Amino acid sequence: MVQYQRLIIHHGRKEERFRVSVEEVGGLKRAKQKFLSLLFLSILSFCFVMSPYLFGFSTLSLLDSFSRESEALSSYEPSTAPLCSDISNGTICCDRTGLRSDICVMKGDVRTNSASSSVFLFTSTKNNTNPEKIKPYTRKWETSVMDTVQELNLITKDSNSSSDRVCDVYHDVPAVFFSTGGYTGNVYHEFNDGIIPLFITSQHFNKKVVFVIVEYHDWWEMKYGDIVSQLSDYPLVDFNGDSRTHCFKEATVGLRIHDELTVNSTLMVNENQTIVDFRNVLDRAYSPRIQSLIQEETEAKETTTTSLDLKKPKLVILSRNGSSRAILNENLLVKVAEETGFSVEVLRPDKRTEMAKIYRSMNTSDVMIGVHGAAMTHFLFLKPKTVFIQIVPLGTDWAAETYYGEPAKKLGLKYVGYKITPKESSLYDEYGKDDPIIRDPDSLNDKGWEYTKKIYLQGQNVKLDLRRFRETLIRSYDFSIRRRSREEVPRLLVT
Repeated sequence: MVQYQRLIIHHGRKEERFRVSVEEVGGLKRAKQKFLSLLFLSILSFCFVMSPYLFGFSTLSLLDSFSRESEALSSYEPSTAPLCSDISNGTICCDRTGLRSDICVMKGDVRTNSASSSVFLFTSTKNNTNPEKIKPYTRKWETSVMDTVQELNLITKDSNSSSDRVCDVYHDVPAVFFSTGGYTGNVYHEFNDGIIPLFITSQHFNKKVVFVIVEYHDWWEMKYGDIVSQLSDYPLVDFNGDSRTHCFKEATVGLRIHDELTVNSTLMVNENQTIVDFRNVLDRAYSPRIQSLIQEETEAKETTTTSLDLKKPKLVILSRNGSSRAILNENLLVKVAEETGFSVEVLRPDKRTEMAKIYRSMNTSDVMIGVHGAAMTHFLFLKPKTVFIQIVPLGTDWAAETYYGEPAKKLGLKYVGYKITPKESSLYDEYGKDDPIIRDPDSLNDKGWEYTKKIYLQGQNVKLDLRRFRETLIRSYDFSIRRRSREEVPRLLVT
């Protein structure tokens, strides 16, 4: 599941600090002076606390934390070329201004030493560069997970006096070092914290780059190898598993990340690329395998679409396999969707489901429906201008909009956030309409991540009011029909 822990900048401010008693200070004039002094000191303290080096971390109010993180990101993320984008030979440059990740760049004679978790930069010039340490993972603010990520030492050495300059494998292209540890194993984090940042960081190399993976996993390469092959022409290097010394002329350690499941074109190095360009990478990555699947089905005289009427808009229901946030009346939902005019496919992927098969299903759909959760990351597989309906359970409004709603709009999808009513939640029967869990979800979320996780994510299912939901289906059907008509006009003109 998505970890909702967010960055909070503690202001350390309480109303009582601004109260001044006239009697205590001996007069209104002195009270005003003290008030102004306290106000000035408070403003000064506020500005000081906003320093990127003094952030505090907590799991308090989700709404408060996200708004403050957004303000901080807009203040500190570069609006022009990133720091360290142009450095001289024999130099290590680290950009630690980002709130989500650190980035270090090494240029010159760069060599790996996995035994000491180090990357050396050999130089013949006198260099006073201090050693740097970096954890190449994109959740810098989240101490708990960063504590589990391997740290790398970046060290400058004198090439004239060093005897450990053996180079077992020489690469004539740059390297990008990153970790597949942390929350890897969750599809949201795999894309948000890894795959999309890898695209952002490496795209300007035009595939002439070697990826060096810290905390490498075989399954990760098997799962995402198709995408990686579109970002690099070279085999992956397992930093810890390969004891040979790999040598590069340049290395980037760490990944750049812009926001949740998106690409900010103004922060890209050379090109004004967007999340749509990333999706085009997915298209190229999965097309060969999808063509192979189609051929296999044709030869076997089988197809997964035999039960679907291709003349009708296709609706995919991304069904949850777990015991929480399931659609309890899913069968009736299928029936109502079919009555509306859709061809319906119920997709139940698990960890072993091939990504190309999921991509094929989503890529050919007009509408996707799913209940808020990590699997909603698959909206990235939808074509722009198609419909993404996210069912939003109680207590998940902020997370649903932040992690999937806003990113879906940036991809060009027609996003619909269907917020369930209390009676559509299984919690209504369990706690009753007057319980704060039902009446005031924000008050429970304010208590922290563990409350949100236990009550609203792990303990809630959905039973849709299909009379109410039918209106969403009808609007989505009409939109899909109009979109199909518009897209077919050019074809008719050509013929």
